[in-house]
Parts: sequence; structure tokens; C-alpha cells
Amino acid sequence: MSESTLTPTIQLNTRGLRCPEPVMMLHQAIRKSKSGEIVEIFATDNSTSWDIPKFCLHLGHELLLQEETLDANGNKEFHYLVQKG
Repeated sequence: MSESTLTPTIQLNTRGLRCPEPVMMLHQAIRKSKSGEIVEIFATDNSTSWDIPKFCLHLGHELLLQEETLDANGNKEFHYLVQKG
């Protein structure tokens, strides 16, 4: 399944937020979602790179995408797609 075929139901912009806020927002979005729906997350906090995969592993959701890029200023940005289990 390519990224272009994945259509997120919910998008979360957690840029600028620190742990635990991005994962708390993801948890709320997952609770509101139906099984199989996809949540897209944009973040700038390094801790999401281990918090979000652990969240998925422990709660039975699928991490479809985890990527790290640089914004226009050279700052790290994280992008995730999580499918509700």
C-alpha cells in the first residue's frame, strides 16, 4: 500500500507541542475513530519518534508511516500515519 492510497480521517498538527501532548492528542483522535481509520500526525518533538511507535504497539494500532524530515529552517519534523486497530 503506497502512501498516496492512504487517506487520513483525522489530521493532527502537534508541531511545537511537547511530550506528552502529541500522544495525548493521538489517543483522543484514536478513541473518536472507527476501526481501520487513519490518523495523520505532524510533530516537532523528538520524543514522538519512540512514543508513537510504543503507543501503537501496546494498544494494537498499526504504524503505517514514520518519517523524519527537515523544515525550511533545518529543524526536524516528524510525520506519522496510524491506523486504528
